[in-house]
Amino acid sequence: MDKIASFTVNHLKLLPGVYVSRRDTAGDARITTFDIRMTRPNHEPVMNTAEIHTIEHLGATFLRNHKVYKDRVLYFGPMGCRTGFYLLLAGDYESADIVPLLQEMFSYIRDFEGEIPGAAARDCGNYLDMNLPMARYLARKFCDEVLEDIQEDRLIYPE
Repeated sequence: MDKIASFTVNHLKLLPGVYVSRRDTAGDARITTFDIRMTRPNHEPVMNTAEIHTIEHLGATFLRNHKVYKDRVLYFGPMGCRTGFYLLLAGDYESADIVPLLQEMFSYIRDFEGEIPGAAARDCGNYLDMNLPMARYLARKFCDEVLEDIQEDRLIYPE
């Protein structure tokens, strides 16, 4: 079998950032998949499931309620390797196009207080696996170290 596109990225050179992972066409629609890489693969510890799960709940809630993007969001969820998230948007975008959206979203997560949306037995299949303080810490770290003054090497996959 052919190697899928995400396995052809050199993870030894990949830094935390926002990357276009792929572009697809479904019918007449263009879909852009973003690689939101929060930790450096094979270099720093991966995120634990509780904080990933919390970021997923908060991020998905934020995105699906966003005044501009809510109707363009197809999916937001974690990577199996636990180093980041995928965001699928209807439309043809570059990484830099969504940096303001991600700045808003990760600021929302960083500053979130209260009950995590959907963190109840009725709404979620693993509602007890949540860690808001660590999710907030990771969101703050990503805002400060990546999104605040994002550089070109954090927007385009390394060779």
